[in-house]
Amino acid sequence: MLILASHSPRRSELLKSAGIPFVAKAANVDETVRPGEGPEDYAKRVAQQKAMAIEAAPGKIVLGADTVVVIDQEILGKPHDPDDAARMLELLAGRKHEVITAICLRRGKEVKIDWGVTLVWFLPLTHEEIGDYVATGEPMDKAGAYAIQGLASKFVQRIDGSYTNVVGLPIEVVYKHLRKWGL
Repeated sequence: MLILASHSPRRSELLKSAGIPFVAKAANVDETVRPGEGPEDYAKRVAQQKAMAIEAAPGKIVLGADTVVVIDQEILGKPHDPDDAARMLELLAGRKHEVITAICLRRGKEVKIDWGVTLVWFLPLTHEEIGDYVATGEPMDKAGAYAIQGLASKFVQRIDGSYTNVVGLPIEVVYKHLRKWGL
């Protein structure tokens, strides 16, 4: 059995859609970026901390994950407030950015860390479009202040890479490692 170290409805839905059985348990970890920490290192560290924070019986696999949006080497996590969400969307408007989701799979003392990177291009956005989107509340608990599977889907011009990675869990990466472990 897989234990998802998260109560993210998006990650749960992705696992359900892929037919991967799991139970979810929230992992409470400090997600503060450390000085000098790069985006991939940050995402990998937080994913591993989440996987290590969950108790698991022998033979059980714990999955931790963390998603960041990166533009101009700035890590865009979840916005602090509506103004921060608008600031992030202003940065993304009309530009290309990266979405990095790191995963950590732990079975006993065995640990596997991997990640997916997807490039996303946004259409140019007006201040009014950004304000209207922020007012919906959707950006408030999303890395980079947007949900590609939600109302922000209309802002995405194209992607290069895994769609599920942008949603919050690169299912193909998770499956590849679960398959290696015989699940």
